[in-house]
This record gives sequence, C-alpha cells and structure tokens, in this order.
Amino acid sequence: MANLNAAFSALADPTRRAILARLALGEATVMELAEPFQITQPAISRHIKVLEQSGLILRRSEGAKRPCRLAPAAITEIDRWLAMLREALEANYSRLDGVLAAMDSTPTQDRP
Repeated sequence: MANLNAAFSALADPTRRAILARLALGEATVMELAEPFQITQPAISRHIKVLEQSGLILRRSEGAKRPCRLAPAAITEIDRWLAMLREALEANYSRLDGVLAAMDSTPTQDRP
C-alpha cells in the first residue's frame, strides 16, 4: 500500500501526469520530456525523481543519457486498486437497480 500511496501522491501534480502521458507513447529523455513545459530542466528533473521514487517510472543508463519509461508493475497495481473500486460501485448500482425495479413493480395505489 505504501507504493500505492506514493503513486497517488505523485499523480496529484498535473505536470507529473503529463509526463506519464508522454511516457505512455514510449521512452523519452529528460530533455524530451521538458520540451512542452514552460519550466526549467531542473524542475522537470525533480518531477521525474518523484515519479521514479514512487515507482511509476524506470530509468536506465544509455551512455550519457538516462531514458525514462513507464513502470508496468506500478501501473498494474493502480489498475488493480481501481478495479476493486469499480467492482464495489457496480455492486452498489446493481443493488440500487434492484430497489428501483421493486419500486416500479409496486402498484401505484400502494405507494404513500
């Protein structure tokens, strides 16, 4: 759960979410990730560090470059947690559908 907490904390920032959206298209260097933003390269590096520490991205060494990519395990963990919430919501909606169906089948004169 600690990784999940760190991941959601990292996702709270719109710049970091944009970086992840870019990485969904494939690996990128820090300079490539910094291009669309009106912030400094050191600021982007700090965002990348947060994403890396939260386990959402991985970096590898390629000579002087350190390309970033999404970490599939972290994305899977978030997806599993969200699936649990979706299942709970679906169960709640199914119960509500049952209640509404029962109300619709009750004759009108019996209703208060």
